[in-house]
Amino acid sequence: MNLIKYSPDKAKDIADLFYASVHAIDSSIYSNEQKDAWASTPINYSEWAKRLERKKPYLLVIKGEVAGFIELESDGHIDCAYVAPKFQRKGVATKLLKHVMSVAKNVGLKQLYVEASIVAKPFFEKAGFLIENENQVIRHNIVLINYSMRMKI
Repeated sequence: MNLIKYSPDKAKDIADLFYASVHAIDSSIYSNEQKDAWASTPINYSEWAKRLERKKPYLLVIKGEVAGFIELESDGHIDCAYVAPKFQRKGVATKLLKHVMSVAKNVGLKQLYVEASIVAKPFFEKAGFLIENENQVIRHNIVLINYSMRMKI
């Protein structure tokens, strides 16, 4: 497992990972309609490339393949944290979060916050994040539930 900084040659891999990760969620948690609203097709690779150039996520690479990524904004916001389906439950998200926590401490941040999906909520709770609110996010006229969570570091 290698933790690396974002480089533009990884943009397509990250966009594909995001899509695959969302669509691998069990339909009893988020319906197919909700997953389509969250991660629609066709994937807009151009928009993803622009976003990633701004966000500069940290990537975890296993045998040359992007296994997961996480974005940390300057105010402590974790905007995206996703793991490829085949690498889930192998410590990828934990390693990415620990790295972000270390970076945050090194730059003097006092807290991290995230809007976690239903499936990500237990992971962030286990890491010490506390739920502040349950949110209803509307995308393409479809309601998605997530949770505002915060952690002091």
